Amino acid sequence: MKLSTLRAAELAAPKQQRNWDWRAATNFICGGAGGGLLFCAAFAGLGPVAMQAAVLLGLVLIGCGLTCVWFEIGRPWRALNVYRHIATSWMTREAIVALLVFAAGGLTLLTNQAALLLLAGGLGLGFLYSQARILAANKGIPAWRHPRSIPLMVATGLAEGAGFLACVMSLASGGAGFAVLTGLIVLIGVRAFLWKAYLDALVADGAPDGTLKVLNGMAPRLLLVGHILPALAVMAAMAGMPGRAALAFAAGILAVAGGWFLKFTLVRRAAYTQGLAVPRIPVRGKGTAGAGAKPGWKPV
Repeated sequence: MKLSTLRAAELAAPKQQRNWDWRAATNFICGGAGGGLLFCAAFAGLGPVAMQAAVLLGLVLIGCGLTCVWFEIGRPWRALNVYRHIATSWMTREAIVALLVFAAGGLTLLTNQAALLLLAGGLGLGFLYSQARILAANKGIPAWRHPRSIPLMVATGLAEGAGFLACVMSLASGGAGFAVLTGLIVLIGVRAFLWKAYLDALVADGAPDGTLKVLNGMAPRLLLVGHILPALAVMAAMAGMPGRAALAFAAGILAVAGGWFLKFTLVRRAAYTQGLAVPRIPVRGKGTAGAGAKPGWKPV
């Protein structure tokens, strides 16, 4: 193959995106877990101490994520411009919901009212959903724009939130209850199912080779650390084995670690651009057009 042809194929092939760095990934990592924690805490029947700890941790996680993405902006003091596009931008909706989350969460910390915690939990779910839609709105990244990325991001945020809730209850209440452990193992299973469905859909619908290589490479580790080990720890805790609180705490940490590993990989390492494609190779004069070309993509 001619050098010029190789060079053209290299330029047309998908490239790993460099616009969103670890700070943008941290917003999805921490913010999604914080929103999921607030939602799970709203239905856990927590005592005053555990409620305060869960709400505070959820708000800290969301605040940490938003602070990181604020520092990523080239001109941070223009961040208020994000509120100007509510009709078209999921970033704007995320920012507005974040204000409401902090308001409801702050009132919950002051009053310990279950109704306010329920409101904060609903807003936390809205914040999590907004983040999932932000990722899917980036149409130039095939791994993000796939419609199955939305339920996957919501599911992992909820699983991480349930994991953090199990940790909080293990420390503040002497151990997570049966209902919380049941919810955690169910959410771990849902995340595992949606992860497999997402990966299968990328393979079936077509995706850049780089994306599939990264995601397939991390899949065994995610299965072990993020799904199998926490599920086993939850089952051991539910069976009443010695060290029940420690087992619940370990299950929660592993569920969170698996979700954070998934999101960091998806945002930073598997995010390859669309690249260029030619539907048909043109010909001069008479003849039949050649087959199309899509460098860097796995054929479907």
